[in-house]
Amino acid sequence: MVRPREFNEEQALHAAMELFWEKGYEATSLSDLTAKMGIQRPSLYAAFGDKKELFEAALRKYNQFHASYVRTRLQSVPSVKEALRAFFAGIVAEACEEVPNRGCFCLNVMVELAPHDAKFEVLTREHQMYLAAIFQETIERGKRSGELGNHVNAKALAQTLVVSMIGLTVLMKSRPDRTFADNAAATLVALLE
Repeated sequence: MVRPREFNEEQALHAAMELFWEKGYEATSLSDLTAKMGIQRPSLYAAFGDKKELFEAALRKYNQFHASYVRTRLQSVPSVKEALRAFFAGIVAEACEEVPNRGCFCLNVMVELAPHDAKFEVLTREHQMYLAAIFQETIERGKRSGELGNHVNAKALAQTLVVSMIGLTVLMKSRPDRTFADNAAATLVALLE
């Protein structure tokens, strides 16, 4: 008879995600993981597989959370331009408040693992494409409402906004002058005029 698990898998996965997000894949040891997750190594292996499989599960969990967060932020404001302005200003504000600034877990993976691991290259690219679809939905909403002109190429603009979001998020990890970042975020949205 198989013993029931004596821990909450979702809570353990969330704890692993937080640790990987903070330290990265290479710098996170199995001892770090078991301590943070509150489980023993055999339980970790039985529930999640090896470290790389656990990392993949944590990244997938993060990507779902992040996409939902972005969609909610963009849909919570009736004006598309205001939603985009608030979204990009929020990237700056949140990075300035968060200590230490962990940035975006998926972007961290793009830098740490995607260049030399095909699985993580695909997972991070899929997330970029999903975010582009969310931005495209927002832009198309703006076109339907008349807030954005019909000449706007929603797909190309959405892809540009994803690249801008990535760049701004990475920039914020270096703690730039706040005015520099605020101006960049504001100008990005002003270009929609």
